[in-house]
Amino acid sequence: MIVAAFLRWVETAKTQERARAANALARAYLKSDMAPEERQSAQLAMTYLLDDPSPQVRLALADVLAREARAPRALMVSLAEDQPEIASAVILHSPVLSDADLVDIAGRGTVETRALIAARSEVSVGVAAALAEIGDAAELEVLLENPGARFTGFTLRRIAERHGHCERIRARLLERDDLSSGVRQLLVQFVTEALASSSLVIGAIGSRRIERIAREAGDCATIALLADVHGEELSRLTDQLRLAGRLTPAFLMHALCAGRTDFFSAAIVAISGLEERRVRSILATGRFHAARALLESAGLGRDVSPLFVEAVMLWRSLIQSADSFDLEHIAHRLVVRYRSEHNLSEAAQALIDMVERMAIAEERRLARDYASGFALAAA
Repeated sequence: MIVAAFLRWVETAKTQERARAANALARAYLKSDMAPEERQSAQLAMTYLLDDPSPQVRLALADVLAREARAPRALMVSLAEDQPEIASAVILHSPVLSDADLVDIAGRGTVETRALIAARSEVSVGVAAALAEIGDAAELEVLLENPGARFTGFTLRRIAERHGHCERIRARLLERDDLSSGVRQLLVQFVTEALASSSLVIGAIGSRRIERIAREAGDCATIALLADVHGEELSRLTDQLRLAGRLTPAFLMHALCAGRTDFFSAAIVAISGLEERRVRSILATGRFHAARALLESAGLGRDVSPLFVEAVMLWRSLIQSADSFDLEHIAHRLVVRYRSEHNLSEAAQALIDMVERMAIAEERRLARDYASGFALAAA
């Protein structure tokens, strides 16, 4: 009878009075010791207020119920889909909303709605995965900054695939310790594309050179990444590079000269389809012609395969000797060996040119390190 009288009163009460009544009704529902039928009546009355023409009334309900675990779920779902100023506290804080509710709200909501879900104190693996599939960069940046959000490797990859072109998303992803090498390599590709399309870079360097420079910069970043990748993760990353068409002769030579011998072996296994033990055995101990046959079975042309075999043999010598790897850089040795050759094919000459650029870059690094050592000694 009290609820029936309340509903009759609501029909004629002013907005502020209805808002105060909604606030009091919600508090009574949460705090008072009601009989079951009284609690049900109170819930029906609050549900009726969801249709109140004034947002102040619905906001009064949301203010009281947003953080309460005892709030009626159906009521909270409705409030979560109300106007932004009403829905925001409910979406951000309500413990009543299930993962399924949050996924549905995200799917039907706006950028602001999804950003609020992404900012909740805890975001489950399932909700994070849903946001990764439908979210824009703005709300996914919020999600990545949220220490309470839980991700799978697949979710992080989907974010990278969908929004890796966004600089802020790349930065948030690269800060993570749980990012796989495959996703890091994918982000390297986005950085390379950004470099190649930069009007500033094109203006400074020229469009004719930018493609080569961007490609080599991307290769350098990927090869640096390979230094910390081993085991199964190395195999997965190698397959990713193979499927992306990245295992070119230039890239493989760059990796070999940089000392990524484990990756080079994995790449030959992936390309040739031969047994890993056999590939590693030939690269480690095989004679020149056996190594050359192996590399040509992986698709390297006869005109460039001797360069690769020479690099492999140089690495064997260095590993077995006490020579300094820095002072006797593989790239420098290859240049000395082949620069005077006049019968190289165009492809082989292009490889030697690339190797020479690596050798020059290495010499400049050594010079900087040498100068830095003197500066530190003088300080």
